[in-house]
Amino acid sequence: MYYRSLGKIPKKRHIQFRKEDGSLYREQVMGTKGFSGTQSILYHNHMPTSVSETSFYKSLQIEFEEQTSLQHRHIRTNNLERTGDALEGRVYVLGNSDLLIAVANVTEESKHFYRNGEGDEMFFVHYGSGEIQTMFGTITYRKGDYIMIPIGTIYKVVPNDDTKFLIVESNSQLTTPRRYRNEYGQMLEHSPFCERDFRGPETLETYDEKGEFTVLTRARGNLYKHVLTHHPFDVVGWDGYLYPWAFNIEDFEPITGRIHQPPPVHQTFEGHNFVVCSFVPRMYDYHPEAIPAPYVHSNVNSDEVLYYVEGNFMSRKGIEQESITLHPSGIPHGPHPGKTEGSIGKKETLELAVMIDTFSPLYVVKEAHQYEDPAYMGSWLEK
Repeated sequence: MYYRSLGKIPKKRHIQFRKEDGSLYREQVMGTKGFSGTQSILYHNHMPTSVSETSFYKSLQIEFEEQTSLQHRHIRTNNLERTGDALEGRVYVLGNSDLLIAVANVTEESKHFYRNGEGDEMFFVHYGSGEIQTMFGTITYRKGDYIMIPIGTIYKVVPNDDTKFLIVESNSQLTTPRRYRNEYGQMLEHSPFCERDFRGPETLETYDEKGEFTVLTRARGNLYKHVLTHHPFDVVGWDGYLYPWAFNIEDFEPITGRIHQPPPVHQTFEGHNFVVCSFVPRMYDYHPEAIPAPYVHSNVNSDEVLYYVEGNFMSRKGIEQESITLHPSGIPHGPHPGKTEGSIGKKETLELAVMIDTFSPLYVVKEAHQYEDPAYMGSWLEK
């Protein structure tokens, strides 16, 4: 992300910055890669290290299935029974050592403040609206938003109405694709988005309150409880390149061509060993003999996950909104029977979906079995 500032900050970094009563604001440098990555500097009313209690809260170890076969998978998440806040309501579906993929039906405000101390988080808003309140300020979310929350950010989710999130918990930093940025970090002209499309925190509300405030911290595969002696949103100002931000999928400008374009043209974000792509409404290929449906392809080096948002996904049948499919590396996949022929002559698609390609194998969480369509692998049989 680019440089941003919110609230009040001193003229220079690492100098005295005093309140009206003469006491010092507390400076916090928050950065990645040992001070050589992106960072921001925050100024607090109170010591961010002032903790009155710390304890073990619970284990977050995910139980994956034993690998018994190699097959395509279809998991329906439109009938999840679990609801709750943005943390306790998460249902994990897939994962590996680089990321975890979950969905959550959020029906209530976060019970506690939360921070992920292991990596960045990405929320995709399938439906619903509300606020992501953070130590950097508040981001208002709506349908179609991608929301990126950097590692170590204290936040809580306050929905206005029932919200469905697709969630990626990454063990690395989430960024825009490097090939769309020049050497100065600016978006290039051929990028499917630009800086105007990205939103940082809109307002910074500062709480100068003392008391007991619980922050749940994810680290080392567990959740720990920290009780702060002051409100965690006591920041009066900050500046830098590390902060939460949002991008709406409607602002992704699709790249099209005379013949079928490969999946990298849909890439929107990237982390270590995985990418996130956006399939949005777009014009089909315009060569006179074009076949708009994708060709059969083998994922020799990556697993492909698709989360279906809305519309009729042109290469699939039997898929619903909120479905998740996994097409693992090692075996080919492609359009369902009849979809290739049916795409010929079509001018556009109105599909909307989020794709996650990983470059290490993904494993299915045991809990996801109860939502699985066991007949999916056989859906390519021609009848």
